[in-house]
Amino acid sequence: MSSPHAAARASARQPRRRLVPAVAAGAALVTAIATMPGAQAARPDLVDATDPDFGPHVTVFGPSTPQDEIQATMDSLHDRQVDAEMGTDRHAVYFLPGTYGSAEDPLQIDVGYYTEVAGLGASPSDVTVDGTIEVRNRCLSDDPANPNCIALVNFWRTVSNLSLDVNTAGQGDCEATTNFWAVSQAVSMRRLDVRGPLSLMDYCSAGPQYASGGFIADSRFDTEVTNGSQQQWLTRNSELGGGWSNAVWNQVFAGVEGAPNEQNFPTEPYTTLETTPVSREKPYLFVDDEGRYQVRVPAAQTETRGVSWADGLAPGRTLPITDFYVARPGDSVARINSQLARGKHLLLTPGVYDVDRSISVKRPGTVVLGMGHATLTAVDGAVPLTVADTSGVVVAGVSIDAGTEESPALLRIGKERGKNHRSDAADPITLSDVYFRVGGPHVGKADVALDVNSHDVLIDHTWVWRGDHGVEDFATDGSAGVNGDTERWATNVGRNGVVVDGDRVTATGLFVEHFQEHNTIWNGEDGTVVLYQNELPYDPPTQADWTQPDGTLGWEGYKVADDVERHRLFGAGVYVFNQNNPEIVTENGFSVPQVPGVRLHHLMTVNLSAGTIQHVVNGVGDAVPPSTSGSPEYVVDYPVP
Repeated sequence: MSSPHAAARASARQPRRRLVPAVAAGAALVTAIATMPGAQAARPDLVDATDPDFGPHVTVFGPSTPQDEIQATMDSLHDRQVDAEMGTDRHAVYFLPGTYGSAEDPLQIDVGYYTEVAGLGASPSDVTVDGTIEVRNRCLSDDPANPNCIALVNFWRTVSNLSLDVNTAGQGDCEATTNFWAVSQAVSMRRLDVRGPLSLMDYCSAGPQYASGGFIADSRFDTEVTNGSQQQWLTRNSELGGGWSNAVWNQVFAGVEGAPNEQNFPTEPYTTLETTPVSREKPYLFVDDEGRYQVRVPAAQTETRGVSWADGLAPGRTLPITDFYVARPGDSVARINSQLARGKHLLLTPGVYDVDRSISVKRPGTVVLGMGHATLTAVDGAVPLTVADTSGVVVAGVSIDAGTEESPALLRIGKERGKNHRSDAADPITLSDVYFRVGGPHVGKADVALDVNSHDVLIDHTWVWRGDHGVEDFATDGSAGVNGDTERWATNVGRNGVVVDGDRVTATGLFVEHFQEHNTIWNGEDGTVVLYQNELPYDPPTQADWTQPDGTLGWEGYKVADDVERHRLFGAGVYVFNQNNPEIVTENGFSVPQVPGVRLHHLMTVNLSAGTIQHVVNGVGDAVPPSTSGSPEYVVDYPVP
């Protein structure tokens, strides 16, 4: 979500596919082999288990690497990525088992755009950082009187699989109070053991200090987590030893020990599930005792609570890196598909991949793992990634962008039209940290972003975004609407963000924003969603552009089909900011069939100062016009008891 306060001052357009090493010259233990055009075809298929070639944008540090070298490398990387919101560089930084930093000399890391920071241990305790791993507010203005320092556009970054002993020594008085992780969408914290204070907002920077959502899973915190200004957040399968403070609109906890009680909702806007209905932790890369690279793929589980690693290795399977095809930007889709057909799993090294026909995952149990926010971009209207109607496929850490010609979908699971019957509830197709984008770095067009046809699919954290800002060169002088919105509406086409036709589909952390009709349509039976966040599009030029064929004013942000008999939704919000035409009206934030098996728990709508939502769900709940800006309208349960 960007919100009215996040009209991003994007950095200058960068040429695509420009490879810039992610490390300083001479950095130790760095795989940094530049590849000349055409050299990909000659790269051997065999992978060295102890020294895999992950390409120029992967950095691996060991405990013997001089700390000043690590610090210099990370500072340089952050300097390049801190304002690269629409850039093309992608980076992954890994730490081999060991300890980094000390009480006297902490390692203090800042994380910029499209950067993954992770430990390479089998357990989070195998890698310890004594210091900080932080994201601070990004200042969008050069005006010293109003620097507009916010976290609303701090997207696309990841930290995982390590222990953090928070040590802020040497920082300023305010900055030394906590480890800041001030972020918004497409940002995850997974498999962490954090010892010391953590704040999800940056309260030291000048400016409004807004933040707009994120995701924590499989993590333990021994000191209070400060939510602060975070508008919405999902914490899943974790331990909050020191508790959780503050909430804004929509804070959801599932299977979290120490989670806040929801009994005072909405005065305290917490939604708390004792267990998570269906979960599978994200696959992770690690190095075993013999120095061999492996990928651990956790098993799916039901009704879980707490971290998966408290009592040792969680159930799952371990895949040697030699079972993966290690892809690089520039590899042809034909080559990738050939490797998948031979039974290889797929590891996408950091970068932007132009995909002119579908990467097709057909074999049960295949793992597609992205490093450093690897990005698939549609070319010539292709569907960049398809997953067959099967079981056990896991896609994780991958971003998918629309291209300049309209794609029917960006990711399709199962048969679009036909019988889907090969799923396995015990081993669901799983998406973990899979993100979608229509517009932003370039014009984008897609009919549907995520199209789910198969049954028994688990979506564990996704952001599906039709961009409300970018560097597409739309007119900003008012001739084409506010910030070029009228031109954006006609050019960056995205009808629906998510369409679910499969049964027994579960989503934990479903963030969908700015699409031009229903942002989410749920047609399947027995769907379950834990946290839904939606912002309606900023850019409809007229009410006629935002009216359904039957005359209904506006398209609901979340639509459950009229013939669905069973559906559950926990902790959901639809926001409105029609900046291009503040007179636009949307009748309902949510629309669902009025049957006993469809149950919604803790809903809200809110106005961000432009446009109006008349009701929360099915005519229930008061309007949120601009005069109520920032004050949500809540419905505790629907149907209303």
